Amino acid sequence: MMLGLTLAASASAQVTNEAEPNTQVPAGSRHYAASGFPDRVVASPAQEASTGFAVAWRTDASVSQPALQLVLAGDSPDVGVPRELTATTQALTSENGLSHHHRVQIDGLKPDTLYAYRVQGQDTWGSWNHFRTAAPAGTPLTLLYFGDTQNKNLSLVSRVLRQAWRSTPDARLALFAGDLVSGKDGVDDSEWAEWFEAGRWLLEGTAVAPAPGNHEYHEEFEDTPQERRVLGGHWPVTFALPDNGPTATAKTTYWFDYQGVRVAVIDGTSALDLGTGRAQAKWLDTVLASNPHPWSIVLIHQPFYSPRAERDNLKLVEQVLPVIRKHKVDLVLQGHDHTYGRRGDTDSTTTPVFVVSVAGPKQYRLSDYARRTMKPVGEDTQLYQVLKIDPQHLSYESRTATGRLYDAFELQRDAKGGKRLVEQTQGRIAPRDCARPSSPKGREDRCWE
Repeated sequence: MMLGLTLAASASAQVTNEAEPNTQVPAGSRHYAASGFPDRVVASPAQEASTGFAVAWRTDASVSQPALQLVLAGDSPDVGVPRELTATTQALTSENGLSHHHRVQIDGLKPDTLYAYRVQGQDTWGSWNHFRTAAPAGTPLTLLYFGDTQNKNLSLVSRVLRQAWRSTPDARLALFAGDLVSGKDGVDDSEWAEWFEAGRWLLEGTAVAPAPGNHEYHEEFEDTPQERRVLGGHWPVTFALPDNGPTATAKTTYWFDYQGVRVAVIDGTSALDLGTGRAQAKWLDTVLASNPHPWSIVLIHQPFYSPRAERDNLKLVEQVLPVIRKHKVDLVLQGHDHTYGRRGDTDSTTTPVFVVSVAGPKQYRLSDYARRTMKPVGEDTQLYQVLKIDPQHLSYESRTATGRLYDAFELQRDAKGGKRLVEQTQGRIAPRDCARPSSPKGREDRCWE
């Protein structure tokens, strides 16, 4: 017993209030440089997710136009003769050197069917991964939603992704609300590597649909009259997303259908900083007007109602929000503000419901306005969200990194399509506030780095 106490005291003495680095590798390390072995494998939904999906992965420059092999998943190690598809390849140069990024779009598949796929490297193959296509519309769906991951992905975000995956093994779809990493081009490849390492099994076997955040962009000609915001080099090559967005944001805006839900992904940074809000709003109007399904979700990084002070995102409110209200979108899932907050729309008693959440350790403070207009709210809390959807019900839960219930409600749909929100309060823990006056780096607007 004395030895245990001594070890605990010794460990405690070594803990400091100094913030750890954003990645687990030291500066200048090439630990995450690409090789001939395939890595950073991620699956994403096709526009019609019941008959297709897409896969992206990375190798070094020795590999161009590799293959993806696909079979029906079975119980024998003899997988049979696979269908083989050739990838397209794009190059990327980062602080970890030159890499090649590959993608394959797979179509003509059967709904609700378990497939196995693997991707090729240089004289080698990756592991066989299982992926189940979406079931027909009307089949109950479980999906996960994560706010910003952004910082310390391997150190602290990984536990949230593992807890979500462990607690929700039937999840078919994972939505990420942007700012997946923190850095900008030239310094962020190791951050992307640790994002993939943090969520590896989830990313390979689940339909992953991310929204771009402001940290997926970087500033060109910074602090000069020519300064402008440009999409970073990683985003266009890292994911194989549906190619159905408006011309102005063709690489970052898209939509897809998944088991009775239409999901539309908006590029908030481009709308706010590059003047594409009206073009995206026009596109969104068309996408939502043609929705044959009972449910709709909009995924965007920047909130329409911000829980953090001095962030009004006025262009989004003026240009895009009217379309969301017009079509009575059920859920608007957001990130950016590194707190938790939920509220309904001022123009409606039911939907849309607006949520801001955060999965990563960078935690801001709530504004007084958020505390007055949102319920529940939260600071200093890493979260993930579980949604369970069938034709008559949309059940929403927000859970902490340890799996405790933080927020819950249900949208109920009647025979005529009308909807009402029912709060689910049983088992919810009390909303959390930050317990410290400033972050470890001394910033009063943050609770934690």
